[in-house]
Amino acid sequence: MPECGRSADGSDPRAQRGEAASGAGHRRAVRSEVVWRLVRTILAEQSAVAGHAQLDVVDAGGGTGHLAVPLAELGHRVTVVDPSPDSLAALKRRADEAAVTGSVQAVQGDVTDLPELVGAAGADLVLCHSVLEVVDDPGAALESMAAVLRPGAALSLVAANRYAVVLAKVIGGHLSDARAVLAEPAEGWQPEGPTPRRFTATQLRRAVGNVGLVVLAEHGVRVFADLAPATLADEPSAAAALLELEAAAAEHPTFRAIATQIHLLARRV
Repeated sequence: MPECGRSADGSDPRAQRGEAASGAGHRRAVRSEVVWRLVRTILAEQSAVAGHAQLDVVDAGGGTGHLAVPLAELGHRVTVVDPSPDSLAALKRRADEAAVTGSVQAVQGDVTDLPELVGAAGADLVLCHSVLEVVDDPGAALESMAAVLRPGAALSLVAANRYAVVLAKVIGGHLSDARAVLAEPAEGWQPEGPTPRRFTATQLRRAVGNVGLVVLAEHGVRVFADLAPATLADEPSAAAALLELEAAAAEHPTFRAIATQIHLLARRV
């Protein structure tokens, strides 16, 4: 039986209703649904590891709660840590509208201060999605996230893939920019600047290992969604087919290498 508010395949029909008006909307729905499916799988795995259905989740840089509120609707306790008061205000409004205010906590602060903000070793799952690109020190941020994980707890990490940026620059006709990205040093973090950082899978795996976590799985996110013609997303049936193709390609190492984003699942053992 599907959970309240969700369709039988586990998708979020509210997001689909809100984004079904245009091809761009369908494209956004595919992007968000790919990540949501990964998160749903992780939730089930972590519930089994933790031995209880209700998990304590920390959404690092979770902003307006596009993941936190659906997680709370599934019965989990979610703490969102974000430096933006405006984003947290939007999160509270979204939680109020979904009637899950009691399960969502908004904390203003930086990701590097997570142990002080939410407590050490208190989370069953930490989400860090599209955050490493903009923090001052990605290594320090990962260390902070690892510190709030309980034994057996997991980190879900999504970050921009450097090689996908190269491909996108070429497709857009910006060959010199593509060359510059390709020439970035393979070691160390790209310095903070006007352009968000991007990472290689090797960099991310090494960084996660450096903070004492073991990588369990790696996925590609948005392998085709950003490359497919906009007209392909004009029809809901085509968007559904694109989603299934994305789900299959996410596990394929060849296509994973060109995905817009890299997803790592890691665990404290």
